[in-house]
Amino acid sequence: MSSPADLLYSASHEWHKVQGDTCTVGITRYAVDALTDVTYVNTKPVGTKVAPGGIVGEVESVKTTSDVYSAAGGEIVEVNKALVDNPALLNTDPYANWLVKLKITDRSGLDKLSNADAYDKANPAH
Repeated sequence: MSSPADLLYSASHEWHKVQGDTCTVGITRYAVDALTDVTYVNTKPVGTKVAPGGIVGEVESVKTTSDVYSAAGGEIVEVNKALVDNPALLNTDPYANWLVKLKITDRSGLDKLSNADAYDKANPAH
């Protein structure tokens, strides 16, 4: 399965959708498959300021708990309450179910992200 072409990807398996000064952050199919069944999602609250590479939340599965990072720095302006209430949504479609949206104040980390082709080549198991 190919990763969506309109997103940017981190080596730690987060996807980022940049639209103007907003960055939406979620986890990739590769991450979901590695975690197995996601059972819990927790995000930092709206208003939290995050540096590039900072933690915006965590996902937990039957295997482990993993932090979720944002390549962009900024302030969390929205959290996906539906995902917090029903973490299993990540198991079915991680690209439709984002964790947080940030108002970008520092784009420096975005330069380190990969496009879909490069991400898929680096992570062929998904």
